[in-house]
Amino acid sequence: MKKFGLLVVGGIAVMILLSTIGPIAGMVISLAILYFVIKQFLKTDSTAAKIGLAIIGLIVLASAASNAPALFGVAAAYVLYLVYKKWNETKYTESVSETHTEKDPFVNFEKQWNELHKNY
Repeated sequence: MKKFGLLVVGGIAVMILLSTIGPIAGMVISLAILYFVIKQFLKTDSTAAKIGLAIIGLIVLASAASNAPALFGVAAAYVLYLVYKKWNETKYTESVSETHTEKDPFVNFEKQWNELHKNY
């Protein structure tokens, strides 16, 4: 039943992620352009260039803000990662650890050694 729930959540996350690929690409491009505009803005000494770069930066910032649904896509990708991690999680039970200790020769040696010392 737990796997079914993970499958449903993962399916919804995949649908959201696929539907927001366009906004994610738009936001990545906008933020890359904005990064280079800010970098040039900090390098330049000219007032006219700073004004021009500020205007370009505001336009690109508005473009990045219009791709706000990309945040849902990024959140869906994170949920998909969590579902994948939970799906592949291994469970260790006490019976597995008990059978491991029974097969371990050092544990048996210690038990036998203690039994021998109790008799003497």
